[in-house]
Amino acid sequence: MADPSAPPSMASPPPRPLPRRRHRWGLIALLVLIVIPAAGLTLYTWSALHFVYSRGERAGYVQKISHRGWLCKTWEGEIAMATMPGVVPQIWDFTVPSDSIAGLISGADIGKRVALTYEQHVGIPTNCFGETQYFITHVRIVDQP
Repeated sequence: MADPSAPPSMASPPPRPLPRRRHRWGLIALLVLIVIPAAGLTLYTWSALHFVYSRGERAGYVQKISHRGWLCKTWEGEIAMATMPGVVPQIWDFTVPSDSIAGLISGADIGKRVALTYEQHVGIPTNCFGETQYFITHVRIVDQP
């Protein structure tokens, strides 16, 4: 504090007010409401597509394969798995992520038995990547005796 007995010219200048911190509430709200949830959804989708829940192989006769969808075109198909002749076959739906594999499946001769190797991805948040959990990774034609 200034000494009251000191001459006015020697008095210290009045203290400057502390600068007010400006909060950028708009930027913080944008970060909290849009960027963080979008990054979380992106990370979740990436992990659902890259971590495999199960792998396997199914054999049967391809009933259909089609390239469908309004915005996101995917290859979807179904295979009839018959255990014995005369038994009603079980229908299994699958998704083909690759155009080349879809070409192999659709190019297989009608009536030939095929074995499809698949990976199951659980929890994919949208059907833009495929309508089923089962993604075909390899196709081979099974020789019948």
